[in-house]
Amino acid sequence: MPGSLRHHFADVGDVRLHYVTAGRGPAVVLLHGWPQTWYMWREVMVGLAGDYRVIAPDLRGLGDSSRPAGGYDKKTLAQDVWRLVHNVLGEQELFVVGHDWGGPVAFALAAQHREAVKRLAVFDVPVPGDGTSAMFQNRWHHGLHWEPDFPEALTRGREDIYLGFFFRHWGARPDAISEAAQREYVRTYRQPGAMRAGFHLYCATPQDVTDNQSFLSQGKLRMPVLCYGGAKGRGRGEAAIESWRRVADDVRGGVVDDCGHWIPEERPDWVTTELRAFFGEETA
Repeated sequence: MPGSLRHHFADVGDVRLHYVTAGRGPAVVLLHGWPQTWYMWREVMVGLAGDYRVIAPDLRGLGDSSRPAGGYDKKTLAQDVWRLVHNVLGEQELFVVGHDWGGPVAFALAAQHREAVKRLAVFDVPVPGDGTSAMFQNRWHHGLHWEPDFPEALTRGREDIYLGFFFRHWGARPDAISEAAQREYVRTYRQPGAMRAGFHLYCATPQDVTDNQSFLSQGKLRMPVLCYGGAKGRGRGEAAIESWRRVADDVRGGVVDDCGHWIPEERPDWVTTELRAFFGEETA
């Protein structure tokens, strides 16, 4: 791991967050999804660190953060992140990036702190509560993960088999997620309570829909949004950007032809370039 990446822990309410930082400058917050951790952003962090203060937390219950029994709705996860970057780290303005479940967390963060979040970028994820069923299209595992206790029983001791299926089949190619990265993700998801916490991200979807519809009753997001979906594997393609156009006024982006779901790990250099150009419009 490059020496420029620094690991920290912070207590923010009922959870202790592990987070990684790099660089100095305007704050960029990177939010991972399932079944990943902060580690998915490692190459993007190095690419941004020359001009930005990059902050990548492990979300509540995942990675090396603590695992409270509840609080897996995205409104609460977003407030965890806000307490970290604003209360602990002192940041007043943010650029926010999310992938997979990190995207709905980013939406909830931006919706609750509309003046602080200056720009928002998301990869291959729609918004629960956008008025459609886009969150569930092409995703058989959502229903399984909602079942109480059942997916934990199925996957206990077989985390590498279950998670490995997603890593191999959700990208544009079977090696989209490196073997080293897979080992790191499995290490964290084998920790006690981690798989249950991950499944709780899915179980909280009805609450997320309710919360997001309440946020949207205050109006769409006004800050610029960059959104890309993956064209191959189990990438969401146009469905991702179509969803964000329902919840935000200024959305640009499209589809990445040679990527599946894991865009930031499949093409980290391209993602870094896109983020630099997008954020640079604000700081120019």
